[in-house]
Parts: sequence; structure tokens; C-alpha cells
Amino acid sequence: MTQDLFRTDAYLTECSATVMAITPQGIVLDRTVFYPLGGGQAGDAGVLVLADDTEIGIVDSRKGKAEDGSFNADICHLPAPELLTLLLQTGQVAGARLAVGDVITARIDWARRHRLMRFHTTTHLLCHLVPQLVNGCSITPDYARLDFNMIDVLDKEQLSAGIARLVAAAYPVVVGAITDEELDANPALVKSMSVQPPRGSGRIRTIRIGDLELIDFQPCGGTHVSNTSEIGAVIVTKLEKKSASTRRVVLGFVP
Repeated sequence: MTQDLFRTDAYLTECSATVMAITPQGIVLDRTVFYPLGGGQAGDAGVLVLADDTEIGIVDSRKGKAEDGSFNADICHLPAPELLTLLLQTGQVAGARLAVGDVITARIDWARRHRLMRFHTTTHLLCHLVPQLVNGCSITPDYARLDFNMIDVLDKEQLSAGIARLVAAAYPVVVGAITDEELDANPALVKSMSVQPPRGSGRIRTIRIGDLELIDFQPCGGTHVSNTSEIGAVIVTKLEKKSASTRRVVLGFVP
């Protein structure tokens, strides 16, 4: 089971960790700052730094899978496919040896992560501006999109202006938690039709934007900035009609 440090502090850029397993799914650590693909957000990239300062590039991070295909509590750090194959065959990569029990440093590509955090927080602002259920989401370092279950026509300039206003207002973004029972009593907190919050642990992670004025509050496991002012210049770059009942909003950074 990998301890997911990013859940409580999205600003951690590195941590020391012990190698727990090296598998075809990737390198498993006992703790990590790498966010794995999930909830529409891309997995982190970065490096694992060995004791001799050799760096193993990590191109993606994924949740581990059990033999039945279900996700487990491992987080797998994926080198390039050819490097992972070499590591599995020889125990060596980049001229250095890596083995279970080794203590390494896990370091994310912070510039890439910060773009993901800015976009992910912006999608929450969109949920405030477009109060409809979401039936699709993708958050990458280069763009983000939300698919809304609706038939009304949206206005690109109006949405961009709304985002700018909420960014300028500098609302705090706070990580919290509710119980399974509290979510059951307030099912409208779940705004996604395609991604459901994980249950069973007794506590469900939440993101709240706003203090005296509530902008958004919903279960979410992703990484976010701590204040909307940190989002910067994000605009709506495209609106698409994906189906009779789906409107897609695409976000991008101002060039």
C-alpha cells in the first residue's frame, strides 16, 4: 500500500521512499508525491533519484491493478517502456542497479504538476458557472475539458469572463473530508455522472472553494492550488456540442 502524500499536500515536490516492488506495472514505493491517473486528471511525471544520484525518468503514474483487474492501493511509477523492460530483465537501468528495499527520492515535474493543479481548480469554477451534472472530464498539462449534461447553449466569452472574475476574487481552496453517511444524506454534492467518489474507508476527501461565499463544494481526489488567484490566465478556448444532451467546454492557458 503506497502512502499518497499528495492527498494532504499538493505542493510537496519530492519525498524519500523505499522501493517495495518492481513489476510490469511499474515501480511501487511505500510513499510518494506522484499523483496516479484518475478522476480525469493525468498522472504525474518526474524522476526517481537513486542513492548515487542516478535518475530514472518517470513518464506516467498509475494505480496498481490486482489480477482480477480491480484497482489496489499501490501507486505504480512508470519509466519509459524500454527502460522498464531492461529493469525487469537485468535489475539495472541507466547504468545503476535498483532493487526492492532501496531508498530513493521521488521527485515530480513540478511545472507540469502545477499546470494540472491550475486546470483542475478551474474545472471546479466551471461547475459553479455551469450548474449542471458533468458526464466527462479530462485534465492534462496542456488543456482541460468538462462535458456537461445539458442542452442549453453556452457562451465562450461569458464563461471566460466568469472564470477571470472568480480567479481575481482570490477564493481559498480547502481540502476537507466528509463521512459516507454525510454524502448519502447529500447526494447532490456529487456533480459527476462518470466518476464516483471512493467509499469504504469511512472518510471521503472534499474540495471547498470559498469561505463566506461558497463557490464549489464536492468530493474530489485530485490536486488543486490553494487559492483561485494562483490559477492565473485560463480561458475557454472551445465549446462543442458532443451530442444532443452534452456540451463540452475546453480550457486553455492564455498564450
